[in-house]
Amino acid sequence: MENNKPEENILQLIQIIRNQKVMLDSDLAEMYEVSTKRINEQVKRNPDRFSGNFMFQLTDDA
Repeated sequence: MENNKPEENILQLIQIIRNQKVMLDSDLAEMYEVSTKRINEQVKRNPDRFSGNFMFQLTDDA
């Protein structure tokens, strides 16, 4: 990431998909310096630590 303020770096990673503000799992993984697989593993293994809308998977449906 660039040498901006941390908040600015995070704001640059937020995308709008289907009118929702989202961050990709790969961007979160890079931010925390872990693999994408590890981020997804932790969400699945610790559902009580994450809100119900923390993660979703896109489909072809609108």
